[in-house]
Amino acid sequence: MIRKEELTLVQEWDKTFAKSDKVDHSKVTFVNRYGITLAADMYIPKDAEGKLPAIAVSGPFGAVKEQCSGLYAQTMAERGFLTIAFDPSFTGESGGQPRYMASPDINTEDFMAAVDFLSLNDKVDPDRIGIIGICGWGGMAINTAALDTRIKATVASTMYDMTRVNANGYFDSEDSEEQRYAHRAALCAQRLEDLKAGEYALGGGVIDPLPEDAPYFVKDYHAYYKTDRGYHARSLNSNGGWNVIGCESFMNQPILKYSNEIRSAVMVMHGDKAHSFYFGKDAYENMINGNKYTDNKELLVIEGASHTDLYDGGDNNAIPFHKLQEFFGKYL
Repeated sequence: MIRKEELTLVQEWDKTFAKSDKVDHSKVTFVNRYGITLAADMYIPKDAEGKLPAIAVSGPFGAVKEQCSGLYAQTMAERGFLTIAFDPSFTGESGGQPRYMASPDINTEDFMAAVDFLSLNDKVDPDRIGIIGICGWGGMAINTAALDTRIKATVASTMYDMTRVNANGYFDSEDSEEQRYAHRAALCAQRLEDLKAGEYALGGGVIDPLPEDAPYFVKDYHAYYKTDRGYHARSLNSNGGWNVIGCESFMNQPILKYSNEIRSAVMVMHGDKAHSFYFGKDAYENMINGNKYTDNKELLVIEGASHTDLYDGGDNNAIPFHKLQEFFGKYL
């Protein structure tokens, strides 16, 4: 028997972005195949008629739907799409215990469960469903597109490959057997410490206060997650972060293995000033390498944009929502 958990959902507007008067907003829930109930914000264009094309949005990795995934969802709803922005399993308002865990499998399933929900919604055309993944959820979105044939169009925005960064470190600086072994050993030791303590130790969110010698990408994250621009009380990155062992299984599981078998449309969107740009470029190249379906694949480079500029636009409205509208309009 498939049952939904009764979640406690905040009903008042508590987003990091202003509420639009062009869309209707409501909270919804749905369940994934692991029995975890997910919470989402649904945005519908006002006065919409007939069955609509729909988009599910999630990310960044460690963020919540009240941050930039909600901004993407609301903005795309203003442009004619029924959208949902959801919290992944174990985070935000969604269910799942213990909290602050991540899984390549379960998080891919979260996107598929969102497609389930949209496919069965009376207001949605089930043949016109797309997804948007931001940051670490960009990689999850590409992985989901390789698995879920119902998805007609996918956007990976300012993406991370979470398996690659966990196995190799930032900029592949720890890409050796010795360093991976040391990392695995530390995580295994932490498992026992957590069990002895009776609780899971948190790894810490974005560092605060910010050291003067912090790398530029850490400053980029701090400017979003630790200021009024993007802080949210339920956001892992804004607060205590994932469990130390929360992403352990990512080290052995390359999520983009079959991306070059994706037949549906995919756009990888990245800023050329983002520290993460190498993830997007490599993911795009791997996706088209040997793929028989390349006419509907695109790498959209946003000149001058940093990683978090594609979270909320930064100082220059860097997110090209008109390009997203054109892409989804064409393929949905």
